Amino acid sequence: MKQLLVTGSSGLIGSEVCLHFAACGWKIHGIDNNQRAVFFGPLGDTRWNQQRLANSIREFEHHEIDIRNRDQILNFIATLRPDAIVHTAAQPSHDRAAMIPFDDFDTNAVGTLNLLEAARRACPGSPFVHMSTNKVYGDRPNTIPLKELETRWEYDSPEYQTGIPESMSIDQSKHSLFGASKVAADVMVQEYGRYFNMPTCSLRGGCLTGPNHSGVELHGFLSYLVKCNLEGRTYNVYGYKGKQVRDNIHSEDVARFIAAFIESPRSGEVYNIGGGRANSCSILEAFQLAEKFSGQPMQYTYVDENRIGDHICYYSDLRKMREHYPGWNITVSLEETISQITQAWKHRQT
Repeated sequence: MKQLLVTGSSGLIGSEVCLHFAACGWKIHGIDNNQRAVFFGPLGDTRWNQQRLANSIREFEHHEIDIRNRDQILNFIATLRPDAIVHTAAQPSHDRAAMIPFDDFDTNAVGTLNLLEAARRACPGSPFVHMSTNKVYGDRPNTIPLKELETRWEYDSPEYQTGIPESMSIDQSKHSLFGASKVAADVMVQEYGRYFNMPTCSLRGGCLTGPNHSGVELHGFLSYLVKCNLEGRTYNVYGYKGKQVRDNIHSEDVARFIAAFIESPRSGEVYNIGGGRANSCSILEAFQLAEKFSGQPMQYTYVDENRIGDHICYYSDLRKMREHYPGWNITVSLEETISQITQAWKHRQT
């Protein structure tokens, strides 16, 4: 039986990957120490998802390991020698990173290096998939000419009609400390692929979402927005008239792409993984969809100052992913995703 190691296994993408590969007959090893609760408080706690995996997957083994612990990671992977590694553990908030810069860098950059070097020593032929972020581009996407529509900003340049490609520079732009620590990890994953010829890739995610997200204000756009709507809580909109655009991809489609890469890996690749233009929405448009599925009005307040480094408009160009892996595509629509998130929050409230 093949063995898969998933870091951040109790998180949104990690748990989806665990379930997907378990259904394909893999033995699943999950690393997670519930650090999300440390970063975001009780609302970020993911123990419920850890228990869900234990209940759902017969061949699931949980490991309470901190990826910052180098010796523990080196020894664990040397013993396990997994057939593939999916690295989703991270400090995921650029707002939070400014408050905890050492924890942010040690988790995102150093933790990734620990895993890469452990893999190089123990199982260099095993595919290594890293969940990066579109924040590696910093605020460079904001230099693209935009046009203002009634409910959203949109690209006003023919070059970007299909979204942001992987060729966009990640240099000389404002990233936030989170974006900088993820750049370090992203480039290191590429380098281990190119320098040591290991099968690695960095997935530069847009808004990764789904019904099992423990969304909080500092991370988890759609999940947190829907939760606010259901609970009648006020949602804070930060700048850009609420017309800032994000592309949203269901965690199931992320897991399917990871499976495609592991089945046919490449070395040192990067992919912009998101919902593309078809699954994009502005905050104002997300309000309308949340109201549609909950039947409740959205309560929000507007803060004129935008978040530092925040993208005005961002959606992923998926052409490279589709060219390299033609059997993969988006299968879950934005409306279906929000419907599932709404039902999941209602279930957790009962």
